[in-house]
Amino acid sequence: MINNSLGAVTTRVGWYFVFSALTVIYIWFGGMKFTEYEANGIYGFVSHSPLLSWMYGFISVMGFSYFLGFLEIAIGLLIAARCISPRLSFIGGGLSAGLFITTLSFMLTTPQVFEPTLGFPAISVVPGQFLLKDICLLAASIMVIGNSLTAIEDRSA
Repeated sequence: MINNSLGAVTTRVGWYFVFSALTVIYIWFGGMKFTEYEANGIYGFVSHSPLLSWMYGFISVMGFSYFLGFLEIAIGLLIAARCISPRLSFIGGGLSAGLFITTLSFMLTTPQVFEPTLGFPAISVVPGQFLLKDICLLAASIMVIGNSLTAIEDRSA
């Protein structure tokens, strides 16, 4: 039986928005990675990251950006695939969570994240606040994983 209370309907609508928002963000941001503007924009984050900076040793700034663009578009499509396969959205949610954990690590490695004139815990607008929003996107990614897992478990029960 489907619960049609206001809370239940709002929750269902919210889920559609979570999946849709992550899909739009990934496809839009991924598409931007095919521009020199965006490749140069992410260079400062990637070049200071111990997790990723080594890649610039064998791949160009544009090459890395292209790779990331393909990855982000693929993640967006996997998340959007929830309507046909919770397994695909589970994979997309997992990749998304991994990507946002990586970008959140930039908070510790990117210069000028913290605003020195105001003292800790003040953060700069860019890059600090720009990166901080990824906490919410990580939470949405974890919710996608959980929603997808629930659907997989329901199908196998």
